[in-house]
Amino acid sequence: MDNFMMIETGVQGKIGLITLNRPKVLNALNRQMIHEIVQALEEFDRRDDVRVTVLSGKGRAFAAGADIEEMADEDAIHMEWMNQFADWDRISMIKKPVIGAVHGFALGGGFELALACDLLFAADQAQFGFPEVNLGVMPGAGGTQRLTKLIGKTKALEYIWTGETMTASKAEKLGIVSRLVAPELLIEETMRFAASLAEKAPLSIRFSKEAVYKALDYSVYEGMQYERKNFSLLFSSEDQKEGMRAFKEKRLPLFKGK
Repeated sequence: MDNFMMIETGVQGKIGLITLNRPKVLNALNRQMIHEIVQALEEFDRRDDVRVTVLSGKGRAFAAGADIEEMADEDAIHMEWMNQFADWDRISMIKKPVIGAVHGFALGGGFELALACDLLFAADQAQFGFPEVNLGVMPGAGGTQRLTKLIGKTKALEYIWTGETMTASKAEKLGIVSRLVAPELLIEETMRFAASLAEKAPLSIRFSKEAVYKALDYSVYEGMQYERKNFSLLFSSEDQKEGMRAFKEKRLPLFKGK
């Protein structure tokens, strides 16, 4: 892996680990940090020995927002030329599962990064929100889009317009968080789930992820056509043969991602 300055990376078993590492500023996200996160995600996506990535934050928060110092004096034309959200767009191209482990605050850009994960495990004391309205701006890295698709127009507008935070319990009820975990068990439970997922058929995981995301934008008919194409494609894989053979032989399958 590259020598990163603002994140830490590692591999445990079949799990890639990315840890936000600016604890003194509650992991505030600047452009370099996002670039490093995306580079690490893409590297894990290419590696045959990694099947799942877990994203977490060091210190007292997952990520308490974007780095305001970096943006305060920006102007619209420079931001347009800089195309600063291009790195964010690359996150949606990651094929393998990305699981976020959120503790403390996930606010502003930190909430957007959490929403870009496929699943979220959250400490039961975590808080989520978009405070941008109090700074005279709005979410710009996908927050208005991903939150609306998850919880609907009415609730999304309420949280974006008021800037209020939501508890982890509320986020779970709204379908943002997959599982609530005691803070001291957050990483352990996230890693246990990731390890279990890493033993599943990698191509099945990959193709089903693609189909589920298509469901967000396609009509039911179009989505079903995409689903059926991926379903059929899996029958050309060695893993499909192994999975069904293992079922008939009453043993655990050994999937290779081929």
